[in-house]
Amino acid sequence: MDSPTIALLLLLAFAASLPATEAAASGRPSEKAARRIPTTLDGPFRPVTRRLDPSLRRGSDDLPIDHPRLARKVRPPFPEQIALAASYSPSSIWVSWITGYAQIGTNVTPADPSTVASEVWYGEESGKYSFLERGTATVYSQLYPFKGLLNYTSGVIHHVRLQGLKTATRYYYKCGDSSLMALSKEHSFVTLPSCGPRYPHRIAVIGDLGLTSNSTTTIDHLSKNDPSMILMVGDLSYANQYLTTGGKGAPCFSCAFPDAPIRETYQPRWDAWGRFMEPVISRIPMMVIEGNHEIEPQVDGMTFKSYLARFAVPSQECGSNSNFYYSFNAGGVHFIMLGAYVDYNMTGAQYAWLRTDLHQVNRQVTPWVVAAWHPPWYNSYSSHYQEFECMRQEMEGLLYDYGVDIVFSGHVHAYERMNRVFNYTLDPCGPVYITVGDGGNIEKVDVDFADDIGKCPSESDNIPEYGGVCHLNFTSGPAKGKFCWETQPEWSAFRESSFGHGILEVINSTYALWTWHRNQDAYKESRKGDQIYIVRQPGLCLMKSGKISY
Repeated sequence: MDSPTIALLLLLAFAASLPATEAAASGRPSEKAARRIPTTLDGPFRPVTRRLDPSLRRGSDDLPIDHPRLARKVRPPFPEQIALAASYSPSSIWVSWITGYAQIGTNVTPADPSTVASEVWYGEESGKYSFLERGTATVYSQLYPFKGLLNYTSGVIHHVRLQGLKTATRYYYKCGDSSLMALSKEHSFVTLPSCGPRYPHRIAVIGDLGLTSNSTTTIDHLSKNDPSMILMVGDLSYANQYLTTGGKGAPCFSCAFPDAPIRETYQPRWDAWGRFMEPVISRIPMMVIEGNHEIEPQVDGMTFKSYLARFAVPSQECGSNSNFYYSFNAGGVHFIMLGAYVDYNMTGAQYAWLRTDLHQVNRQVTPWVVAAWHPPWYNSYSSHYQEFECMRQEMEGLLYDYGVDIVFSGHVHAYERMNRVFNYTLDPCGPVYITVGDGGNIEKVDVDFADDIGKCPSESDNIPEYGGVCHLNFTSGPAKGKFCWETQPEWSAFRESSFGHGILEVINSTYALWTWHRNQDAYKESRKGDQIYIVRQPGLCLMKSGKISY
């Protein structure tokens, strides 16, 4: 039985939960069709908007720093904030953790990372650790040259790469320093599948998570969905919503602290975030990419120190040599994580690496290519409207030519799924762009659309924190000559102001099921905010591009 036949049988086996409002542009579906999960082959879809449920709040406060889920569970020198990350190959994985105490105050002295070892003991049987791998350790500091601002230096951050693992296999491990009798309790993980016909069980996608009550609902809901990997598309802890003295975070930093001499950050929120996430990411690899809330400027113009120190990513293994952009494989899916806050121009290192990386993907072995970065290129909300248009103009053609299938972004604090699109034109070979920037952050969910009366931003709004401004008026279609559409754009298939997370289930080489799980549906069975089969058409699109043969 061939793959399309299998996919069709699987498609018909699922029950439908979507309303019939997402009709194909060619006409209303039949009653039978309305009961099944739609596919991208049914599109392009008529745009649908689901506005914020008035019974729900737009956001919630951050968890206090003494909340039980943020509290330290062990004393030094025992490991805490244990986290996993995939390496370039499924036969390898990164284990990270922190030991010792962080310091915050006027005068801080960095810890000596050589005083504690970085060891991971592991094996295929619980309680028996046949293998030992050692890694590296580092510390970082967040320093400010302004009177009254507190400085910070981290505990010792450890990164160990395990290699030569069997794919799709459970391993048990402890990490720490055996010479100090300071190993963690036992944890376990399952390695990702090898390339070919196997795919990760479920891939969770989150953006703009933060540490609010909504964040806890998102992570609890995600855990129940039992993913095998997490994509975190930027804006993680929101530590920069605070002054260095801590206290209470603000939904709008500049509004609450107009006299702050610099965009301050309360680094202990990062440690709290690591503790909050540990129950999940000590057993499931989490892949991160930087967002604007990770910039965190400090003394001498340094930026991104926390992001660069805390997270292990396969930059060396994939050849990017930059933690701001990298790629990795998980079964038959090639993931590309791009940096929006470093050079993305066609003449730059990131673009050159991306072109090489895409060219090396064998689509017969790794059929799916999924990309992710923080700010969306396609966005019909007023917030961040056309903010990273320069990046789109530089990179979109390359992704299209190499047949990238799906793109995930955050930044906009709402959910939006696009019809297949290229250069603002409906195109059956364009990627499916999906925005999931509403994991639960303190800045509240976005509710205004650029096509609402009086909500179209001016061309001087939404200036990016990196790169130029390339705002444009549309040159074709219903919005020709205008900066904003007057109705929901035709490339926007579905949008909704809600908190939540997404799950991508790749079924075979051509079918993947995407589901948006809203927080308000966390405890209701068979409720989904959005669901669709994303269908690849390699015979049509990859061969048409001329870049790849299939």
